[in-house]
Amino acid sequence: MSVVLGSGEYRYRVVENWAKLPDGWNLTDVAAVAVDSKDRVYVFNRGEHPMVVLNRDGSFVRSWGEGLFRRAHGLHIDSDDNLYCTDDGDHTVRKCTPEGKVLLTIGIPDKPAPFMSNEPFNRCTHTALSPRGDIYVSDGYGNACVHKFTPEGKLIKTWGEPGTDPGQFNLVHNIVTDVDGWVYVADRENHRVQVFDGNGKYETQWNNLHRPCALCCCGGKKPNFIIGELGSGMPVNRAYKNIGPRLTIVDSQGRKVGRLGGEEGPGLETGKFLAPHGLALDSKGDIYLGEVGVTNWKTSFPDTPMPQIVRCLQKLERVI
Repeated sequence: MSVVLGSGEYRYRVVENWAKLPDGWNLTDVAAVAVDSKDRVYVFNRGEHPMVVLNRDGSFVRSWGEGLFRRAHGLHIDSDDNLYCTDDGDHTVRKCTPEGKVLLTIGIPDKPAPFMSNEPFNRCTHTALSPRGDIYVSDGYGNACVHKFTPEGKLIKTWGEPGTDPGQFNLVHNIVTDVDGWVYVADRENHRVQVFDGNGKYETQWNNLHRPCALCCCGGKKPNFIIGELGSGMPVNRAYKNIGPRLTIVDSQGRKVGRLGGEEGPGLETGKFLAPHGLALDSKGDIYLGEVGVTNWKTSFPDTPMPQIVRCLQKLERVI
């Protein structure tokens, strides 16, 4: 019997054994996922084959990026199916075709900006586009800011600094935009999502979240958003219930309308999550979730040996 998560109009069925990879292949730490106009799913992971492309039914299409990426972190896809691949290991954002040809590189590979300098980049985390094609980059682990670039990669402006006040960040981890040009930033260790206009003016924030890590804007006017929350990050609250890892669905005002999982903490069992890190939707409203369970294993299970293969990609099929 299949496992269904959520309630009301926000119910999703867990699709078991969805991804069908070539013999001997495994995914490791799926940091991000994206879906193109043909419902092909791009799986950006930290294994031997960094970009694995699958059809909607999970069948294998191709892979690319071998020898190119240092450490997969963020992935965004534009209306022309070009992919913006954020690599926090070599401090770059690369714009690539669906087949993997690099069209643009922002940042200098393997040359990070000075720590907390607000200069691009020091372990950048994710990328989003404005309606006119300007590029926003969340930056990241070694900075506490958002950069805005022209479509050609010229820096326009930067905003943010370390801290807890509005417009300040404590690990700016993910970023999305909506059709009106608003910018939504997962301020992970401040346990909030901050909302800005397209020029970085602070507007509001969404609270009552626990370590928001993944963000997905569901599209259209007044969209819903899906937020992947990591759950406990410290021994002091490792055994707490109701803090994730989980997926929370909010409306355009940040009000919770649905929630999937998270009551009993992390797990490998069907219907549980390990470390939600990347989210995408297809044309049917199904959710693709990337998790970084290998990276997060010792945080979640310090006394349990890690299995040889840790689940890192799930498909949640919307129940109509």
